[in-house]
Amino acid sequence: MLQISFLRENQEKAIEGLQKRHFPEAEKTVKTIVDTDQQRRSTQTELDQVLASSKSVSKKIGQLMKEGKKEEAEAAKQETSSLKERSKQLSEQLKQYEEELNNLLYHVPNLPGPQVPEGKTANDNAVVDQWGEATELPDTAKPHWELIEQYDIIDFELGNKITGAGFPVYKGKGAKLQRALVNFFLSEAEKEGYQEIQPPIVINEDSGYGTGQLPDKEGQMYQLVNENLYLIPTAEVPITNLYRNVILKEEDLPVRHVGFTPCFRREAGSWGAHVRGLNRLHQFDKVEIVQIHRPEDSYQALEDMTRYIRTLLEKLELPYRVLNLCAGDLGFTSAQTYDLEVFSAAQKKWLEVSSASNFENYQANRLKLRYKDANNQTQLLHTLNGSALALPRIVAAILENNQTPEGIKIPKVLVPFTGFDIIS
Repeated sequence: MLQISFLRENQEKAIEGLQKRHFPEAEKTVKTIVDTDQQRRSTQTELDQVLASSKSVSKKIGQLMKEGKKEEAEAAKQETSSLKERSKQLSEQLKQYEEELNNLLYHVPNLPGPQVPEGKTANDNAVVDQWGEATELPDTAKPHWELIEQYDIIDFELGNKITGAGFPVYKGKGAKLQRALVNFFLSEAEKEGYQEIQPPIVINEDSGYGTGQLPDKEGQMYQLVNENLYLIPTAEVPITNLYRNVILKEEDLPVRHVGFTPCFRREAGSWGAHVRGLNRLHQFDKVEIVQIHRPEDSYQALEDMTRYIRTLLEKLELPYRVLNLCAGDLGFTSAQTYDLEVFSAAQKKWLEVSSASNFENYQANRLKLRYKDANNQTQLLHTLNGSALALPRIVAAILENNQTPEGIKIPKVLVPFTGFDIIS
């Protein structure tokens, strides 16, 4: 969440940033937060004064009793009683202001970074680069949902039988292709210097608040019945929460982790033509990269992270483009995001397969994730994450773009991991 000290000192900048994101009632929200904080601080000041007075009077009572000044001592006792009652009232009031302030801050998104373009919807996102030529396929080319049925490699009906729509069953070479992609992505990440983490796929409420899934995306996550636990929407959540309430040493930076997990998202939507097949699922596999940096290094890290994701797509020989998301299309916690989309030749449309984001200190402030700088001062860190990569749409693009009369050719880079070069 945004730092209250920043909002106090930079009200106009905060309002401008929120307005750029098209956040409703930006000015009113910021002023309400600052006013509430002022009330909280005034209450804290008065409480400190009352507690100090109570302590001083309590000390005086013993001295008065020693001096035989019983009437004055009794008066001091009554004053102490009044001060204690007032401190109780102020403590309750302070707690109320703190809860109100935190609730307000939790519902305010991050401010867009300096390189984020203006815009309100996905139509306003800026294409910053494109790689590869669209695969030329004959008119008889099939979309992946027909190919997987033809080659019997993924079964949606079985998944629907076991669980429901959006939970496919991968079979035979379909399952092996999934595993090959995971192993390829993890192998490449290790070469890039990422340390592999295998985190839990269930998180508690504190972890959800730490990375910003709660309260913003509560309705989009699967919650365990009778448990205050959630299935993860991405490995970013448990991996970043490894560092909740941690103060790192400067020499420990940067932190670079990679993790493979299943991911669960309730918001996958209705089962219609635009979400057919693997385009949108409730459960899917993803390899996620997470970085933690000093503030001055984080935007270069975002560029490096995006460059690395691009190399994966190029090795898979998938045409792609890079989008710089406009302010109105940014995720709640992001300061800047690059989306990478692959081109599906059979569907003739772009499919998002990765998002690389810099959260600046928004998550770190919630997590209390800090480091000691060269002057031994405690500073908030910057967190970043990216999909490297999400599997379903990668699989869809591989199947569609590589279909031939003989079968589906496997990208050369994957053959050592699959053990076969064609699905036929």
